[in-house]
Amino acid sequence: MAGYWVVRGKEIRDADALMAYGKLWPPVAKQFGAELIAGKGKVDTREGESYKRQLIVRFDSYEQALACYDSAEYAPLKKLAQQAYDRELVILEG
Repeated sequence: MAGYWVVRGKEIRDADALMAYGKLWPPVAKQFGAELIAGKGKVDTREGESYKRQLIVRFDSYEQALACYDSAEYAPLKKLAQQAYDRELVILEG
């Protein structure tokens, strides 16, 4: 069964960190079979707190989604993302 990262983020506070993340993400995504399936379009929050940035990243399996987040390859990207903006990230099976 597929795995997903659901990422919700606030306003960007460090554009350079976000740019660095964007440059480093593609090889990590390829290694773990990650694909951005939503997050480039409009956001219309109907219930709950509104977030400017919302992304859904699909992995071939829940285990791959966990492995990517916990990997040594993703560790520096995680720090960049947390520097770039406040975010929430959940990993779910679906």
